[in-house]
Amino acid sequence: MPQSRDDPGSPVGDDRDTLNRLPTEQIRPGCEDLDLRPVDDVVGLLLDSEGHVPSALHAARAQLAAAVREIAARFARGGRLVYVGAGTPGRIALLDAVECAPTFGVEPERVTAIVAGGDEARESAAEDAEDDIAQARTRLAEAELTSEDVVVGITASGRTPFVLEGLAIARAAGATTMAVTNNPGQPVSAAADHVIELRTGPEVLAGSTRLTAGTAQKVALNVLSTASMVRWGRTYGGWMVGVQATNGKLRGRAVRIIQEITGVDPATAGDALDAAAQETQTALVMVLLGVDAGTARGLLKSTDGRVRDAVSRGDTGERP
Repeated sequence: MPQSRDDPGSPVGDDRDTLNRLPTEQIRPGCEDLDLRPVDDVVGLLLDSEGHVPSALHAARAQLAAAVREIAARFARGGRLVYVGAGTPGRIALLDAVECAPTFGVEPERVTAIVAGGDEARESAAEDAEDDIAQARTRLAEAELTSEDVVVGITASGRTPFVLEGLAIARAAGATTMAVTNNPGQPVSAAADHVIELRTGPEVLAGSTRLTAGTAQKVALNVLSTASMVRWGRTYGGWMVGVQATNGKLRGRAVRIIQEITGVDPATAGDALDAAAQETQTALVMVLLGVDAGTARGLLKSTDGRVRDAVSRGDTGERP
């Protein structure tokens, strides 16, 4: 049976009045007769609600920027980005994590997600798992966190026991802790070194935070991972040069990236990609510097995979 942190002596407590007063638990004004409205009206209300997401995100811009600077610095020192979440936030975190390896060419373990309920919760709801602090302890212990890691807890309510326990364990391990929440002033804000508050307010369906709150969370995680990778040097301008050409679509994208950056024709870009074993970064350095694949890889290794730095080093005549 899941062990709950929802007891009178815990940071969450059995305070139903507090839970009931959370902004995300309220019904959005004008939705009291939702079930009686024409379909066009229902669609319009849902779209209007999503329209509040940009302002909530921009209000948290400084918080997001501070978090990105910290994550990028930890990446550069060999650290990891570890998301912790339950329910919708956990699955949103998982979606962001699994896309980082193919997008930026980093090892899969550099960005991971610990989801309450484990593999089962990836495909079906496991609502009771969010109270399972014993599982949180086990899963975070298995992650073997260090002081170079960043752990981001995502919880719409700001009170999810699994996330609170995960952040406590991460802090004890010396990791930098961050929280993404849709309700200000909740326990998670005190549990993290950096707090990102996305004040999306009431939902069209009261309490259904997979809606506007979930949209804001997804965009926030997009920003955290993408901006951190850009800051770390895993892109070249706005090109995702870490992409691996593992299928037809991605090969076409890789060829186009090489063409657009270097100005070579498609055949030359394709030949370089083949010589580089479909590694876009390696092929790009080869073309820009006129070197072979081994030299390009050596330059990239010496600059921790940063293409721009590798090219700059190669331009000076330095070779690995």
